[in-house]
Amino acid sequence: MPVEAPYGLRKIEAKLLDEGFGALTTTPNHLKDYIREADVLCLHTMDPFGWGPSSSTFTKVLKTGKPFVARYFERLLDRKEVVRAKERGLKIIVGGPGAWQFRYDTEFLERHDIDSVMIGEGDLAVIDLARRALDGEELPQFYDVKKEDIPTVEEIPEIKNPSINGLIEVGRGCVRHCKFCEVAKRPLRWYPLEKIEKEMKVNARRGNAKNVILHAEDVPLYGSKNTIPAREKVLDLMKLAKRYNDDVAWSHASIAAVAADPKLIEECSEVILDEKQSWWGAEVGIETGSPRLMKETMAGKAHPFDIEEWPEIVKTGMGIANDNNLVPACTLIVGLPGEEEDDVIKTIELVEDLKDYKSLIVPLFFVPLGQLTKEDWFEAEEVTELQRELLIMCLKHGLRWSRAFVDDYYEEGMRGKLLSFPMKYFIRAIKRRAKKEGFI
Repeated sequence: MPVEAPYGLRKIEAKLLDEGFGALTTTPNHLKDYIREADVLCLHTMDPFGWGPSSSTFTKVLKTGKPFVARYFERLLDRKEVVRAKERGLKIIVGGPGAWQFRYDTEFLERHDIDSVMIGEGDLAVIDLARRALDGEELPQFYDVKKEDIPTVEEIPEIKNPSINGLIEVGRGCVRHCKFCEVAKRPLRWYPLEKIEKEMKVNARRGNAKNVILHAEDVPLYGSKNTIPAREKVLDLMKLAKRYNDDVAWSHASIAAVAADPKLIEECSEVILDEKQSWWGAEVGIETGSPRLMKETMAGKAHPFDIEEWPEIVKTGMGIANDNNLVPACTLIVGLPGEEEDDVIKTIELVEDLKDYKSLIVPLFFVPLGQLTKEDWFEAEEVTELQRELLIMCLKHGLRWSRAFVDDYYEEGMRGKLLSFPMKYFIRAIKRRAKKEGFI
């Protein structure tokens, strides 16, 4: 059995065990050792067809064809042991963050004899679906978790086995309600420290890693019911995380929350950074430099500030982050519905203003999610000259800072230097390819 597994899968595993089901988590390579005894196979998928923003953007730009994640997922379903198990009556249920993609290809479900796809928070709903599967009932092709089945904090189980990269959820939902985001549909819930600590203890038992990624859509808003950070609650969370881990990171943070309380970021830095950790990171959604486009698709993203000040909010927040060794991995959305030339120009101007801030800036093509599912996907063929200029600027920004990231990540001793060598070689290879293609 794996030492670590995806966090969402660990939640489902925990709930099934709590309810008395015989649940076991394994990897594709060890599936053959257990599937003969299984009645139901639950598969977790992040990006089954490679249609997520990252996969679809890079495969479209680089023209690499079908993404590896898509080929690998299909290869898993075609394994002999899976096919044989289906012939004897095994039920297959698929869930995870990428489950929405199956709505666009129901023929795939029929071709691979997938019984049901669960979409939504499955902590409670999985019990109903699992019982129906074991009772031999016909399952719905899509099992959409109803509003009344979304779990409260008390109903969300604690993981019983370690998660990949030490990831620990500290809350669900978001108060900003961006139209392009699936999470905006979920109610806001923050976990109490006692619940978080139980899961940190589970990860601490594995012994082979000493890091935690605190996961929420906006970690610096932990414990807050609005867009103003609850400073003491966040600091208590950081102290708890540092008690069990040498290295602490945030999965996501809004730049507005960072800008709203510079003192909080400074005090978080004082707690997190020490002789074992010199920086920490977070994914930050900038999305656009255009206040007009912000109003159309993500009006709450700038709160508690005026949305017209968005470029200045971003620059202020990035400065605060850099001053405290918080390194943002930023995303932009290219091809948002209604995007005009002036919007792209404003985004280019913002990226230019951010060139001296230590960060990654990754442009991603628009994917219709959240409240925008009826909009069209953005395709590489639609890229304008201005958008191409934006993509190249982001590439240059990333290449400029990439060596510094490698040096920071592999900063300790001879082992670190040896590990950093292939990464630096890879960066040089990207630069050579970019020059050959005329991008830089």
